Amino acid sequence: MKTAVVVFPGSNCDRDLMVALSLVTGVAPVALWHADSDVPAGLDLIALPGGFSHGDYLRSGAIAARAPVMRAVADHGRRGGLVLGICNGFQVLTEAGLLPGALMRNAGLDFICRDVTLEVVTADTPFTRGYAQGETITMPVAHHDGNFQADADTLDRLEQQGRIALRYMEDVNGSARRIAGILNEGRNILGLMPHPERCVEPAHGNTDGRRLFEGLLAVLA
Repeated sequence: MKTAVVVFPGSNCDRDLMVALSLVTGVAPVALWHADSDVPAGLDLIALPGGFSHGDYLRSGAIAARAPVMRAVADHGRRGGLVLGICNGFQVLTEAGLLPGALMRNAGLDFICRDVTLEVVTADTPFTRGYAQGETITMPVAHHDGNFQADADTLDRLEQQGRIALRYMEDVNGSARRIAGILNEGRNILGLMPHPERCVEPAHGNTDGRRLFEGLLAVLA
């Protein structure tokens, strides 16, 4: 399994994500700088980490979405390659048009940093195959702009096509229909606000995030 993690100015979860991928796959990911226009051949997964790319200037993920590396990420996704965007990475994917909707300021305007309970809405994806549909899991969140919004038609389409991957069990940040993570139509691109890379070892308090990476390994090994 050959993976890469994109690093933007202001990324602060890239190291955590690289450690999680290394731990599960046994192979260190390639680090891709935001100004890179080419990516190594043969990548199975490109991951966009959390953080505050470009200081969240304009809108969270707005500048990063226009970085040269994102053209390569989009091409990878169009070819069916796997793309994972976590927190700020999710924001970047929506800003780049690779996922629908937008991540708005949290309802209440507070930065939220705590563990949340999630429902696995669909397990029929490379990212969630390590879970059971309807299972309840716990992951941490840490975001100020995690309030997912889209028009009613888009939300209905996400529901009908089984493209809601994860849903908050409670109203965490005002997200429409308590959405915590969504998929593209091809089901090879996932954006989610919770941080699976922060719950992969017992020292983290739980290992519910590890199964996301183990599921990917099982698909790609």
